[in-house]
Amino acid sequence: MTAPDFDIVVSGGGVAGLTAAAVFGNAGFSVLCVDPAPPVTDRDAKGADLRTTAFLQPAQALLERAGLWARLAPHAADLQIMRIVDAGGELAEPRLTKEFDASDISDRPFGWNLPNWLLRREMVAHLESLDTVAFRPGTGFASLFTREAEARVGLSDGTKLRCRLVVAADGRNSPVREATGIGVKTMRYGQKALAFAVTHPIPHENVSTEIHRTGGPFTLVPLPDHEGRPSSAIVWMGDGPEVQRLAALPVPEFEAAMNERSCRLFGPLTLASRRTVWPIISQQADQMYSERVALVAEAAHVVPPIGAQGLNMSLGDMRVLLDLAEAAPDRLGDLAMLESYHRRRHWEVTARVRGIDLLNRASMMHAQPLRDARAMTLNAIYSLAPVRKTLMQLGLGARG
Repeated sequence: MTAPDFDIVVSGGGVAGLTAAAVFGNAGFSVLCVDPAPPVTDRDAKGADLRTTAFLQPAQALLERAGLWARLAPHAADLQIMRIVDAGGELAEPRLTKEFDASDISDRPFGWNLPNWLLRREMVAHLESLDTVAFRPGTGFASLFTREAEARVGLSDGTKLRCRLVVAADGRNSPVREATGIGVKTMRYGQKALAFAVTHPIPHENVSTEIHRTGGPFTLVPLPDHEGRPSSAIVWMGDGPEVQRLAALPVPEFEAAMNERSCRLFGPLTLASRRTVWPIISQQADQMYSERVALVAEAAHVVPPIGAQGLNMSLGDMRVLLDLAEAAPDRLGDLAMLESYHRRRHWEVTARVRGIDLLNRASMMHAQPLRDARAMTLNAIYSLAPVRKTLMQLGLGARG
């Protein structure tokens, strides 16, 4: 029996992989997307990803181009202001607060925040509407053989197929990357992150708030109201053992701890979801391509969740791949296209991985003199309007 052929095989059915399938499918390429685990698309189901993703302006434009934004917009919370709070004094209370307002550089918000489980639900529904895309949850990548003209991909169900390009969107432990032999450099911090949702009496007013003390930032990102109350998603980074201790606390004790760490900026927080724990690392692949293979998203780069950079870097990968594919469809997946992709992305990815690594190390500081130096640096940067605006533009990916 002749194996089915596709222009592109996407390995990975997370937010990045589903976006890749939608982006290329909407552009008219035939796409197969596979993932060994069916997506969890219910907030309260076991295994649901309770993290959120803030799509910055360039990422939102790509979602629009993919035909996805119309489905996502009704569920999104605007991110108009990025607030940084230093609470690194002897007491757990704000001693310095600085706000970066999107109106200083744009007439639109910085970005739009959505829960990851909901993104999967809406993206899977969108893929079902595309005749160009086949999605096979429960089937994973198994093997790869490439030659100059094509890739031959084996799947976990025994299927063998041919394609012109393999897009590896299968995570930090990417099986496709391993099959190509591309190496990675990994930095470990001894950190973990708690991800969960809360409600609070004081409206967030579309302000994303990072509170810095020790161990890593405590970040509240706006969500639409939950059960009639203002709601935010929280990512609480800290030393690994401490995060594990917090995750195991009974709810009353946990709420007391998170209210102290939040400096009560939004009033008393009430836990509104399960708590999930995620490891924190930085990681970068030695190169972003191999013969007939493009690495994207966490297969190519992983960063701590600071400044909403992670998935937005990933969508930057897909934007460049799509531009190259549409400019020369007949050369999809060939060596010249993939070398161009690497040149256009690798330098910027390297710069952002290093920059976020520095920010994370600064947020972890325990020694009081270092925390004081961090606060002085924030104050100095904020006081220089041209520097402040440039940093905001760099955060959006508008420069760099």
